[in-house]
Amino acid sequence: MFVTDIELKQFRNYEYLKLDSFGPVNLIIGQNAQGKTNLVEAIYALALTKSHRTSKDKELIRFESGSANIRAHVDKKYGKIQLELALSQQGKKAKINGLEQRKLSDFVGSLNVVMFAPEDLEIVKGTPGVRRRFLDMEIGQVAPGYIYHLQQYQKILVQRNNLLKQLYGAGESQQVMLAVWNDQLAEHGVKIVKKRKQFIKKLQKWAETIHEGITGGKEKLELAYVPSFADPMEEDEAVLLDRFMIKLSQTKDQEIRRGMSLTGPHRDDLSFFINGREVQTYGSQGQQRTTALSLKLAEIELIREEIGEYPVLLLDDVLSELDPYRQTQLIETFQSKVQTFITATGIETLNTSKLKDAYIYQVDAGHVER
Repeated sequence: MFVTDIELKQFRNYEYLKLDSFGPVNLIIGQNAQGKTNLVEAIYALALTKSHRTSKDKELIRFESGSANIRAHVDKKYGKIQLELALSQQGKKAKINGLEQRKLSDFVGSLNVVMFAPEDLEIVKGTPGVRRRFLDMEIGQVAPGYIYHLQQYQKILVQRNNLLKQLYGAGESQQVMLAVWNDQLAEHGVKIVKKRKQFIKKLQKWAETIHEGITGGKEKLELAYVPSFADPMEEDEAVLLDRFMIKLSQTKDQEIRRGMSLTGPHRDDLSFFINGREVQTYGSQGQQRTTALSLKLAEIELIREEIGEYPVLLLDDVLSELDPYRQTQLIETFQSKVQTFITATGIETLNTSKLKDAYIYQVDAGHVER
């Protein structure tokens, strides 16, 4: 998979930008706040229809402009396609080869990317919400149906939480609607949980091998899904549905008292273990960084396994965060097989001896020169 060009209109600090040719490795160099991250963010947004930095689409639209547009051509194994994402105050529209897609979930997966940024270290040491977002974004790329169930689940969750707040102090007769929301929440929730379990199992296979290689066989990395209502290994939907409904029944009084849903995939987590010890709590900073790196490299291989070609790799100010050894491990992984975009404040922060034939772009106040 190869992004051949890109055109931006009113996106972030770019009034207009058109870059006609990218190479296998692209270095985007510039001081902070000049627009280098905005460029890789545009590629990411074109892949997933949302930013990796903000949940507010309006922040992607240039100041005092009403809309923004991203357009690019992507070479895939079955031919070249044109992708376009338009953002406005009214929402967003996505097109493939000029044809507007009825649902954004039909568009996601047309371009596959793996993003690695300094904040991705939070996947290991951050909050459960960060890890859930990691799972949701990555699964959504290879399983579009997952996005639909996630969106439905989130809508139902809001309605159910509103109802729970109203039920505090109310009688049993007013709880009839709660059973309706329970059925719908569980219907979509079990599909999310099942897909997460399947994804983590595949990610474990690749991450374990990659981590072992990085550490010279000294460390074994294990991933563990931590669901809020079921056995971590259970994948049968009927069993999951039954367990979910039982848990909802058990926590009903507590949920009404607190006015929020306490069970479901929105409360799940992902744990990491090195040689049997939990990395979040007991791992050194080096082990946490290596775990995050192993996860990202595993993502690349997992996506290739799922769709039959490598994704595009986006490295946003992350190489300078890694020591020379981990830099080399990362570069040797993508060299010659994965198209890569690397942002940095200067060439001197990169192991350029390992970056062959890289295209270099200089970014200054929203202007880009090769």
